[in-house]
Amino acid sequence: MGDIVPRERISLTDDEGNSVTVNVLGRDPRWSAGLDAEIVVGTPFVSGRIDLVLSTSKLESWADVLNRLDAGEDVAWMEWDRGPSIWIQLSGERDCPEVVVEDESGSMVTVRVPLVPPDDWIADHQRRLHQVMAHWVPMLSAS
Repeated sequence: MGDIVPRERISLTDDEGNSVTVNVLGRDPRWSAGLDAEIVVGTPFVSGRIDLVLSTSKLESWADVLNRLDAGEDVAWMEWDRGPSIWIQLSGERDCPEVVVEDESGSMVTVRVPLVPPDDWIADHQRRLHQVMAHWVPMLSAS
């Protein structure tokens, strides 16, 4: 990995200009066991971003989510946590995968983004997660 700091933990995009990404921005200045991060939604119609804090347990729960997706299940990530939640429905309302980002506790806005990720997107996200955890978790554990 060298000097490259992994930033994009989730990157779901398609050829139509729809995307949902989760970017790690660095260590959270308020909580030594957390990572400062953001969810960014971009479509030709709507775009936005929301801050969030990622802990080691949230990263580990993303690994479980990826395994369930690989088994063909729809999933929710950070559903019962304070802050935004992400749902991934493999066969959404438009007969393609959809990512739903909900900020019920803050802005009370929900955005549904239909997209068609590449065939290897789950393996790609497992690799991304491994890189993020290998780089960032030791720093959080040392705090």
